[in-house]
Amino acid sequence: MRDLFDRIIENKGPLGKWASQAEGYFVFPKLEGPISNRMKFQGKEVITWSINDYLGLANLPEVKKVDGEAALEYGAAFPMGARMMSGHTDFHEQLEQELAAFVNKESAYLLNFGYQGMVSAIDALVSKDDIIVYDVDAHACIIDGVRLHMGKRFTFKHNDIESLEKNLERAVKMADQTGGGILVISEGVFGMRGEQGRLKEIVALKKKYNFRLFVDDAHGFGTLGKTGAGTGEEQGVQDDIDVYFATFAKSMAGIGAFLAADKEIIDYLKYNLRSQMFAKSLPMIYVKGALKRLDMLRTQPELKAKLWENVNALQNGLKEKGFDIGTTTSCVTPVYLNGSIPEAMALVKDLRENFGIFCSIVVYPVIPKGLILLRMIPTATHTLQDVSETLEAFSVIRERLQNGTYKRLSAAVAAAMGE
Repeated sequence: MRDLFDRIIENKGPLGKWASQAEGYFVFPKLEGPISNRMKFQGKEVITWSINDYLGLANLPEVKKVDGEAALEYGAAFPMGARMMSGHTDFHEQLEQELAAFVNKESAYLLNFGYQGMVSAIDALVSKDDIIVYDVDAHACIIDGVRLHMGKRFTFKHNDIESLEKNLERAVKMADQTGGGILVISEGVFGMRGEQGRLKEIVALKKKYNFRLFVDDAHGFGTLGKTGAGTGEEQGVQDDIDVYFATFAKSMAGIGAFLAADKEIIDYLKYNLRSQMFAKSLPMIYVKGALKRLDMLRTQPELKAKLWENVNALQNGLKEKGFDIGTTTSCVTPVYLNGSIPEAMALVKDLRENFGIFCSIVVYPVIPKGLILLRMIPTATHTLQDVSETLEAFSVIRERLQNGTYKRLSAAVAAAMGE
């Protein structure tokens, strides 16, 4: 028998093996200064394209004022305990009521963290007899929730309705045997590619197959739809989403999340959602802060309008220059390039050090080998000057990637890693 830690020491994993070269710069970087379109990285000002503060609420004086006042009045701990035991307040209820009304659902329930809330919600919604059918590109929190499921599950090809229908046919046969039901899970916006989930087409299949639809709309809430109520509103199918999920960590620039559905379903989740039953309630700082942010989201449509002005300027500019931004239909802006991991590291260092551009880098195993994904998140705080400078920089780094500059610069790194 070997020691449990031998495997961990011998194999750091596909990303972990790069830690000595990457940590502190390419992964776990430290951005400093107020959250905004321009921040500091290692002492230099950079245009930041990796902050999910879509509406630019994070550093607004009126938002920080509410956060500060809540901190002074309640501290960081209140209310103590889980909601069921001692962590329940009128303000939690008020926020839930306002969120439910905003996303056009009967009821809502606050979650202390989005990731664990999603995992727990999936676990609560299905029994071992039920069947889950979910998009193969679903977020990690969905994947982890599905892993808890003791019954059968099927994946369908990303945003592929034909594949979904084939798997629904399989699920129906299986459910007929087990006596269970079917839960279909998709995202409103897929955070890596930026594509909207094909919710309208998925909903149309409800006429043929008996299933319930659960949508993770983390990137759609606040950014899509006439009022900002999300992807379901954008596609005209909000009423047909059976369980709606969104997080405060993006458009709301905070911490926490919520589920919204018919009252009967939310009442069930309140008494069966283990991540909330056995964990601390969302602190008042974040509840009062979320109430303020939601009010601004509802009453200041100019924030979303400015966001989309920047999104369109960036995405149209990239396309005009011949960059591949995939099939994004949201604010998430992926830029796909061809190259190795060492080349990607050299490219990103060039962007940050010589052009003052900071964006996230995504490589294998998150995406296929040989691809480099520069993931950009436009916000309402960005300016057209930011866009212009970025487009110019991207044109230069693409040329350097294609003419082998980064390959030569990265040769030493690749040799050291045995690539």
